[in-house]
Amino acid sequence: ILNRQSSDGTIVSFKQAGTQEGSISISGSSTSFNTSSDYRLKENVDYSWDATTRLKQLKPARFNWIVDKTNTLIDGFIAHEVSSVVPEAISGEKDAEEMQGIDQSKLVPLLTKALQEALAEIDILKTKVTALENA
Repeated sequence: ILNRQSSDGTIVSFKQAGTQEGSISISGSSTSFNTSSDYRLKENVDYSWDATTRLKQLKPARFNWIVDKTNTLIDGFIAHEVSSVVPEAISGEKDAEEMQGIDQSKLVPLLTKALQEALAEIDILKTKVTALENA
């Protein structure tokens, strides 16, 4: 569904079986690419998984695209290397006729949780250092 509006709001809505799965919306001079995330669409919600171990399995790389004649280095991932860690971020199969793709936004929850775990460890270490200094 394509909505052309002269004001802020949804300009594209992606639906499957009548349920909105995502949208593209505009507001002022910004564009948002939205994926459905409503709690009513989810079950078996678990906050206690180990993100740090999974994060350590990711292999960020620097590379240039073969078609880029300037050989400009960029940061990113190789899709098939991410597929075993965050499979929902990858589309396609390794070595298939169609090239694999990555939705890097699917890495954000893993990165956020790993950072939270690291910050919790830092707080524990700060508490231990303070206790040793005051002993």
